[in-house]
Amino acid sequence: MNRKMLFRLINDLVMTVLMLIAMAYYITGNRIHEVIGVVVLVLFIVHNFLNRRWYKAILKGKHTFRRILQIGLNLLFLVAMILMMICGILISSDIFPFIPITNDMTFRQLHVQTAYWGFIIMAVHIGLSWGMIINSVRRMSRITDISPIRTITLRILAVLIVAYGVHSSFEEEMGTKLFIYNPFGWFNDDSTIRFLIDHLSIMGIYIAGTHYALKFISRQEQKEAPRTSGGLKG
Repeated sequence: MNRKMLFRLINDLVMTVLMLIAMAYYITGNRIHEVIGVVVLVLFIVHNFLNRRWYKAILKGKHTFRRILQIGLNLLFLVAMILMMICGILISSDIFPFIPITNDMTFRQLHVQTAYWGFIIMAVHIGLSWGMIINSVRRMSRITDISPIRTITLRILAVLIVAYGVHSSFEEEMGTKLFIYNPFGWFNDDSTIRFLIDHLSIMGIYIAGTHYALKFISRQEQKEAPRTSGGLKG
């Protein structure tokens, strides 16, 4: 793996973990939340700078179902992140207290709601690139062989993560948080580690779901391809 790809993976991994920690507002407190938010903003700018060629190529090439889905989700994630960060800066009381905001309730609601939606979209975004991520990790760890035992073990692990993620999703009331804003906050007695485990498992639902859904679609397209080409020849 080249250094640029390794740097991208590390940047994205750190940004993902910090975004999860930032969501644990009731654990970290406001000041740490804002500091982490600024770091995430910097990492997000770096992420988009490293992927700037992707924006130039949006309208180029063949637009398959997978590519259209990827473009749409990436743009949704971009909009959610921009709204979340702008609103976060406007309602800041520790790092940017000099910004005058008289009625910040609307900005607070936008900040919170876009954070939760961005969390889900980010997980789907990772799921779209999961195959590439796995291949990069395999190259980095120099794993070249195909092991049925390893494959089965990883799939069992994925099922367990998804199962626990479904449980955590209900425990954390994720469905409610996506559509209902609570101005008093959502308070749980979780530790930071428990919070991270629960939310990483929730991400696992969307990562695994997106990854295997795309694999299924790819297989269906491969099955349809010979029929189509055969029909054209006839």
